[in-house]
Amino acid sequence: MIYPKFPENDKERIAELKKYNLLDTLSENDFDNITKLIAAICEVPISLITLLDTDRNFFKSHFGLDYNQSPRNISFCGHAILQHDDIFMVEDARKDKRFKDNPLINDAKAIFYAGVPLINPKGFKLGTLCVFDHKPRKLTELQIISLKALAKQVVNLFELRKKNNLLTEFQKELQARNDRLNNFAHVVSHDLKSPLGNIISLTRLLREENLGNLSKDSEMYLNYIEESSSTLKNYINGILKFYKSDELLETQKRDVELKELFDEISEILVTDDIVFEFPKEGTLKNVNKAALSQIFLNLVDNSLKYNLNDKRMVKIGYTEENDFHKFSVKDNGMGIDFGVQEEIFNLFKTTGIKDRNGKEGTGIGLATVKSLVSKLGGSIFLLSEPGKGSTFTFTVEK
Repeated sequence: MIYPKFPENDKERIAELKKYNLLDTLSENDFDNITKLIAAICEVPISLITLLDTDRNFFKSHFGLDYNQSPRNISFCGHAILQHDDIFMVEDARKDKRFKDNPLINDAKAIFYAGVPLINPKGFKLGTLCVFDHKPRKLTELQIISLKALAKQVVNLFELRKKNNLLTEFQKELQARNDRLNNFAHVVSHDLKSPLGNIISLTRLLREENLGNLSKDSEMYLNYIEESSSTLKNYINGILKFYKSDELLETQKRDVELKELFDEISEILVTDDIVFEFPKEGTLKNVNKAALSQIFLNLVDNSLKYNLNDKRMVKIGYTEENDFHKFSVKDNGMGIDFGVQEEIFNLFKTTGIKDRNGKEGTGIGLATVKSLVSKLGGSIFLLSEPGKGSTFTFTVEK
């Protein structure tokens, strides 16, 4: 018997093999179906998907055998990965000097062997798709073609599994980073809110106690302090709302009357100088009212703040589609320049325009809206032109 040599790149080959996380794993239907199929096509009692490890031949799938590995130094597959041909065949192992006295001939009656190397995209031979028979024989052309084709399919499954593993690890890491960022945002926001509140209160107290005694410069400095503190406070409140938006998604779904939903929005945001039109009839079945309310509060509030008209108008539209609830929020406000429309839903992205009170936005509200809409299974887009108002249209999956 001649022991199979190790390929010159065997160290690198094994390192590549281990990236797939297939060694010592349980049977899987996708691989077992292939070994059953190729055994039927080739009319053999044994078929294997093998992976050549450092000192063993691990069987990811084994049809016709009760065990899942054997020593590498007696394996037929060890010889198969050394060949340059697409397929390695041994018609009668008893007559081949490489396998004379090989225990597999007596113990497993491995007389005939045909194996196709499993070559990954980097060119490494990870193992084989192989078949055994208990008698000397040859494969037909159709059987050879099938063996080669299914070997490629095995490699495709390896690659898909590897990508899925990487995606799972990436998702876990992304979730861990998001959790850390969420916790950081909460801690920092809460720690800053109290001293900011003190700064605002003390600034107002200082102004009131020195009414008439402050110079114009002092008055201006106090205004700067109060304005900057208020801006920072708005950022903090916005960040808290953004990271708490996931909590809204956990609230129980229920049926909601459209009129009820928009009456509540109106009570919070609408004053006598505002025209607020919305559907008065209709029911939304099994929806997340808390999340929807937050979406509309942000959109309607923006429509009203970024509107310099004496008579501000906001009109809500609703249509029911097969799989979605579709809403629109239209206003007669300032509009948004086309150059920033694609980025307007990004966190902290603002238009650079001040609202009717002279304050610039935080760029958090629309990011919160986009996050909620996406997690409700929908999408959102904007149609706007400076000076002619904006229309936000979004969907929510039923």
